[in-house]
Amino acid sequence: MKIVLANDHAGFALKAAVIRILHEAGHEVLDVGTQDDAPVDFPLVTQRLTRVLLGGEADRGVLVCGTGVGACIAANKVPGIRAAVIHDVYSAAQSVEHDDVNVACLGAWIVGPKVAGTALEAFTKARFSTDPDFRRRVAQLADMERTHNPLAQVATKAE
Repeated sequence: MKIVLANDHAGFALKAAVIRILHEAGHEVLDVGTQDDAPVDFPLVTQRLTRVLLGGEADRGVLVCGTGVGACIAANKVPGIRAAVIHDVYSAAQSVEHDDVNVACLGAWIVGPKVAGTALEAFTKARFSTDPDFRRRVAQLADMERTHNPLAQVATKAE
């Protein structure tokens, strides 16, 4: 599997371990930065990752920041991206199997290499379920991306 990896300065400390873990599992890693611990805003590195993923240059993505939460929020702003914080094996597998998650978010301040490794193994081995309930729900998420415009709804209510 080809994995695109991005991190901010807070995720830099875990980055080398993530790359090693993914390489040892046989995955190709496309590292889109950052390359040091100098401050960088997580939305910017998240945009790099989502462009690569949505451009078809990678199969899945991994974002590493301090908690995983900020990068996850940023990634989920992009239509076509379904990101989840994966700090355990169960969430990592279920996020793919039930919700077709394509970006795993890790918090370098929360997990170390061992936990990151088991979570990433579960994330990369998992496949989206063929269960019609899960497929229907993910299709509903895609519909929300296409049709939900909260600003238009606020304007309509005010009129």
